[in-house]
Amino acid sequence: MFSKDEVVETFEMIHLNKLNIRTVTLGINLLDCVDRDYDAMKSRIYSKVTTVAEHLLDEAKDVEYRYGIPIVNKRLSVTPVALLLESAVAGLTAEEAVSRAIGIAETLNRAAEKVGVDYLGGYGAIVQKGWTGGDIALINSIPKALSSTERVCSCVNIAESRAGINVDAALKMGEVIHETAELTRSRSGVGCAKLGVYVNSPPDTPFMPGAYHGVGEAEATLNVGISGPGVIRVIVEKSDDLDFRALAEKIKRASFKITRVGELIGREVAKRLNVKFGIVDLSLAPTPAEGESIANIIEAMGIEYCGAPGSTAAIALLTDAVKKGGSMATSFVGGMSGAFIPVSEDSGMVEAAEKGALSIEKLEAMTSVCSVGLDMVTIPGDTSVETIAAIILDEMAIGMINNKPLGVRIIPVPGKKAGDHVDFGGLLGSSVVMPVSRFSSARFVRRGGQIPSPIRSLTG
Repeated sequence: MFSKDEVVETFEMIHLNKLNIRTVTLGINLLDCVDRDYDAMKSRIYSKVTTVAEHLLDEAKDVEYRYGIPIVNKRLSVTPVALLLESAVAGLTAEEAVSRAIGIAETLNRAAEKVGVDYLGGYGAIVQKGWTGGDIALINSIPKALSSTERVCSCVNIAESRAGINVDAALKMGEVIHETAELTRSRSGVGCAKLGVYVNSPPDTPFMPGAYHGVGEAEATLNVGISGPGVIRVIVEKSDDLDFRALAEKIKRASFKITRVGELIGREVAKRLNVKFGIVDLSLAPTPAEGESIANIIEAMGIEYCGAPGSTAAIALLTDAVKKGGSMATSFVGGMSGAFIPVSEDSGMVEAAEKGALSIEKLEAMTSVCSVGLDMVTIPGDTSVETIAAIILDEMAIGMINNKPLGVRIIPVPGKKAGDHVDFGGLLGSSVVMPVSRFSSARFVRRGGQIPSPIRSLTG
């Protein structure tokens, strides 16, 4: 039985503080679509995606209406496409292999358009220890695939706590990011907003661009990404007289309630689609909308601008409290589960960067205690491939040593320099181009090979 106060609190969370389900993401296994006949494989992929996801939007919208909880995004993820390409590219030239990979990207884009979702994840590869023919074809195809499709997202996992870091892959991804930005130059390099490079990438995250349907998952799985930065911000603002122990307790209690809502919605949508319910991703995810900023939560704790000293401690408290409260509310925690700090998608982060309080180096420090890594960071368009690769390696090292999932979604904006403004529109927001170090890491990055896994990887 709910008390009157709890009813009022829930109403305020939804209608005044913008509580919503950030995404429901339907993961689909495509391994059974593999066929030596390339055209037949594309046909089977299109047919399976459109069949399994046919009612996703209708059922999600009906659940929204029934419970009065907005579901902001309805999305799809599929088996890493590199796994499907092995037989399709065997014996082909590099150019022919890339062409076939792009053909699958275009097929997935048409399928996503058919069912009405804005993004489909899984156009990616898992290469933390090395790569196969399918991996190479997929990675080489990413720039053209992302620049020629609107809905396909790509994730490449190049590091793992038990495997180390594939430095050759980091350098390659630096090249891929640079080329993707150039191919989408007319749109400020926005193709890179659909591309992430990861360490310890989870096979069940519902958030883009890191979403993919991993090996070991069920035939089809519905994963949920919750959100509620507006709710948490109001709680922090109203708790100015509390010490950190009491504040953490308040955030934890709110996170519990937000997570229960997320699991309720996820289970209902999964039941209606007749697929398995997967996980709840316990992440606070901002948007450019007013009141939806993670940076503003940090500032409400008493920091003038996000990025000032104390910001790392603040986001550590926030992330831990959200995880503690959320893990009590569901037994099925997965995905990234942390506090997302995508710069361009968070108006408070953008303002902090404009003021000079927030730098890439401070963001990197903050990612050591939260998720999802360096996210939606815009840098000068003339940043070298080696510098991009070195930034990726730093973030991979943090994730590897701390045994946590992290990613890099970085956008070198063609023709822009540090301090310039760029506007991507919609949920991708706008940002100021952040400066990068002027000192070279080229000799370091070009050593290549594998950075070994840490000694803690031998536990078990």
